[in-house]
Amino acid sequence: MVKSKLLSTASLSAVLLSAALLSACSPKTSKVEVPMTTEIESIPLPDNQAAIDVINADWTGPYGGVPPWDKVDPDVFSSALEQAMATAQADIDQIADNKAMPTFENVILAMERSGAALDRASRLYGVHASNLSTPEMQAIQSEMSPKFSAFYDGITQNKKLFNKVKAVYENMDEEGLNPVQQRLVEDQYRSFVRQGANLSEDDKETLSTINSRLAELSTKFGQNVQNDEENYPTILNESDLDGLPDWLISSMANAAKGLGEEGKWAVTNTRSSMDPFLTYSTNRGLRETVWNKYYGRGDNGGEFDNNAIITEILQLRFQRAQLLGYESHAHWALETRMAKTPQNAIDLMEAVWPAAVARATEEVADMQAVADREGAEIEIAPWDYRFYAEKVRKEKYDLDFNLVKPYLQMEKLREGMFYAAKRLYNFDFEQVTDVPVFHEDVRVWKVTNGDDLVGLWYFDPYARKGKRSGAWMNAYRTQHRMDGQDIKVIVSNNSNFVKPAPGEPVLISWDDANTMFHEFGHALHGLNSNVTYPSQSGTSVARDYVEFPSQLNEHWLETPEVLNTYAVHYETGKPIPAELLAKMRKAATFNQGFSTVEYLGSALIDMKLHMAGGDPIDPDAFERETLAQLGMPPQIVMRHRTPHFGHIFSGGYSAGYYSYLWSDTLTADAAEAFEEAGSFYDEATAKSLYENIMSVGDTVDPADGFRAFRGRDVSIAPLMRKRGFPVPEEK
Repeated sequence: MVKSKLLSTASLSAVLLSAALLSACSPKTSKVEVPMTTEIESIPLPDNQAAIDVINADWTGPYGGVPPWDKVDPDVFSSALEQAMATAQADIDQIADNKAMPTFENVILAMERSGAALDRASRLYGVHASNLSTPEMQAIQSEMSPKFSAFYDGITQNKKLFNKVKAVYENMDEEGLNPVQQRLVEDQYRSFVRQGANLSEDDKETLSTINSRLAELSTKFGQNVQNDEENYPTILNESDLDGLPDWLISSMANAAKGLGEEGKWAVTNTRSSMDPFLTYSTNRGLRETVWNKYYGRGDNGGEFDNNAIITEILQLRFQRAQLLGYESHAHWALETRMAKTPQNAIDLMEAVWPAAVARATEEVADMQAVADREGAEIEIAPWDYRFYAEKVRKEKYDLDFNLVKPYLQMEKLREGMFYAAKRLYNFDFEQVTDVPVFHEDVRVWKVTNGDDLVGLWYFDPYARKGKRSGAWMNAYRTQHRMDGQDIKVIVSNNSNFVKPAPGEPVLISWDDANTMFHEFGHALHGLNSNVTYPSQSGTSVARDYVEFPSQLNEHWLETPEVLNTYAVHYETGKPIPAELLAKMRKAATFNQGFSTVEYLGSALIDMKLHMAGGDPIDPDAFERETLAQLGMPPQIVMRHRTPHFGHIFSGGYSAGYYSYLWSDTLTADAAEAFEEAGSFYDEATAKSLYENIMSVGDTVDPADGFRAFRGRDVSIAPLMRKRGFPVPEEK
């Protein structure tokens, strides 16, 4: 994800994680769009100073220090963060007030060193907010959002500080900075300018007011979605279970038990629960009920409805972009990304859209034919798509993914992820129990490369109340070597599988298995980092590049080495039969119309919302009318409907959801490099991947890094081949 360099990038990404929870995806460091309304004053020492000190103090213990989860008191987060901000402000004041001539050392590196306590506190706070949320925690988030806004605006609008950054920027050649240092300076300078450092004092005040309100709205948006997820489960009786496989029935029983509905079955209002129910349930009325609850999140009227929030967010983002001199929020957002302009992103999406819609239309026709033959007397509706797609899959490819599920044990696939990481990067994983965790479900592995410690990997796989839905990666600590240090990485992967009964395996879908490998790819991106400065570490890269390493890592799930050893039956221990694997490979591009259209529908709406100008909109009407203009098949809905589109309204992907397609264009091309080498474990190709992509962070332009790996610029042809679409002639 894109980073912002106002203090250390580490501090900023941690704050965003807490103030506006991530996608999901994605893991990951993120662009901070928060700023200022009040002055940060000196904080009197409270009675609970010892608890506050735990949150702000250096991490101690093994592995270069670890987060003190066992000692954190969430009740003091507000006081701890305010004290940490005051300390960070003192760091900034010292830099700004320094009378010496501005240099890379006393300005840029001093900023890299600043805000260490805020960094630590923000990361602890962010993890609690996304994994252990309570009404009390949500109240703290609402309280802290405008304070974070005030603090960061105070930095970008500090004229003395900006003048020092500008002086270093204008004198880089005289200082003899190397290319990595020059890139760090350029990015820091650009971050200040993009956040309004050149505005008049009146305009800065206006910008601060906008940013403060955006921070509040973003926090509220995410909380509303979480409340709708928790408030709308579907409770079933035994008569409602027709068509459901045993593994799903067992999972739903455990979910109901967790909701206090022992003896019943629950479809929770999350994708991992909704998706399989819609795939297998023969009860069309219940499918419609579950579908409406899931796709209606944030759109139910009342206290948790997000439509008014969306309208205000879009207007404020447009006003901010205009104030900063940009045509739209999309133009502002894409300036620092690989795409550079909204039109470049739209051009890629529109190159894929017609082929995707055409394929989806064929898929619907196949499904309607099955329904007609069965005498269903229906027209395929969105809640029918998954159900009839599964029937078509069986008919066309003799492939029942329900037969694949017993081979997909979460724990065995985790071992498969470790195996591939060993082959590619020489990483060894050893589970350890000598570090505290924030919940009993969390486990920790030590990661080494030969005799060298690389870092720690935390794994939090299970759903629970207070944990946001989806799957993602967090960076608790990023790698760097600044000032002669050797800072070790700490990363986590978080999922939302239903916790099984004691002794039972967690069986997951093929899509969930892909997601596991995807999110682990983000973790590997962080673990492979080999840079000097914190702001350039790991996943601190352009947002439309950060998904590239993670999407590429999905390919190792499909390798025979992983499937034959780790995709084994939970009862017999035998691998997936060769004939079943052959069917899976034959059906590899099946349903690509659906998956591409539902994704692109969201990505195009995102871009069009953020290019629509400053007039107030009705989000539901805008979504409906725009999709109709695009020719969206009525049987498919956006993957993330506007009222719960957390990526763009409470995460860091505004005008950036196209990034997954942009990154997948890189991914498909890079995957073909391994295919051309004859193996996904080819040592020379893996070495080049490490040297040019995985280890360099933001020390090089991503286009240059990809070109060094592939030997040329990226091509769209591999993406179209990967999805089974016609390959256009390249100009």
